[in-house]
Amino acid sequence: MNFPNWKRLLDISPESWLIAAAAALLSYLVLSAALRLIAGRIRALARRSETLPAQIAAEVLLHTNRFLLLLVALLIGFGTIDLTPNWSLWLEHGWVLALGLQIGLWLNRGIDLWLNRQTDSTAQTDQRNRATTTTLVFLLRLLVWVTVALAMLANLGVNVTALVASLGIGGIAVALALQTILSDLFASLAIAFDKPFEIGDFIIFGDTLGTVTHIGVKTTRIQSLSGERVVISNTELLKQTVHNYKYMQQRRVVFGFRLSYRTPVEQVEEISRVTRQIIESVEQTRFDRAHFKTFGDSALEYEVVYYVLSPDYNVYMDIQQRINLELMRACAARGVRFGHPLRVLQEAAAEEAALERPAAG
Repeated sequence: MNFPNWKRLLDISPESWLIAAAAALLSYLVLSAALRLIAGRIRALARRSETLPAQIAAEVLLHTNRFLLLLVALLIGFGTIDLTPNWSLWLEHGWVLALGLQIGLWLNRGIDLWLNRQTDSTAQTDQRNRATTTTLVFLLRLLVWVTVALAMLANLGVNVTALVASLGIGGIAVALALQTILSDLFASLAIAFDKPFEIGDFIIFGDTLGTVTHIGVKTTRIQSLSGERVVISNTELLKQTVHNYKYMQQRRVVFGFRLSYRTPVEQVEEISRVTRQIIESVEQTRFDRAHFKTFGDSALEYEVVYYVLSPDYNVYMDIQQRINLELMRACAARGVRFGHPLRVLQEAAAEEAALERPAAG
């Protein structure tokens, strides 16, 4: 790496220094005004559209580092001076360092603003998990500054190939050692982005049903209906089919009943109409169908379908109980009996007697 000759600066005329100073001052004022103008326009657009990216972009531009802005202005001023090749090369390095650091600071500021928005949303609605958001922010910051550092080192002439290879090998070793933890971490990020469920949702997976109380970096905690807390790793949870009842607006109910074969055909037809009347008389229901379905082994089988216009399970059970009771009353009033399984027993003695008759003859 060749360092510039500082004595060369003494050979520059005062007029050139004055021109460079004026260019630097004018550049600083123009850049500052331009940033404020652009940020103001973006902020006005964000107020009209209420979009988060526009709000973040305006805040990021308004928090441009003044020292780096001054450095850029000085580089513009130095560019008006006729310098040696070594000095020109170092000016190019200065541009890369200034712009690289400023882009890194802009991205870091944007990540901070995004984190603040997410944590505020978590405090107000309790729908996002802070641990997952904080972990994501840390990974984004690490990625930004590692990229900026490698870019600046490469521009300064440092051979970063070996460094990148070392980071890659080290990353692979760490990933293998922390395979389970990283798997759960990325599963938590998938939950945060895809949102198959959120805190407060009632979910069912496997034989577990309950309310989500916490979504962590490694595990998700569920308060089950039976009272205990269920803790499951995020990776294992996403491998299963999860039923989320948060967006359930109505419940489809299918149930059946059986009537005796002694029921007259007129009453068999009438029971379907009576079942419809019973369901339509109950609030928060929508009737779909009621049919004499098939001839069963020991009874006439009916199938009924209706909708409960509420996701509440207790409401559904209250409605089903009322329908069952009304149906029993309607059948009792008509002398219709419900069907029940029949069991036919054949005694062994009768079989033996049947086998002995030909021999006796």
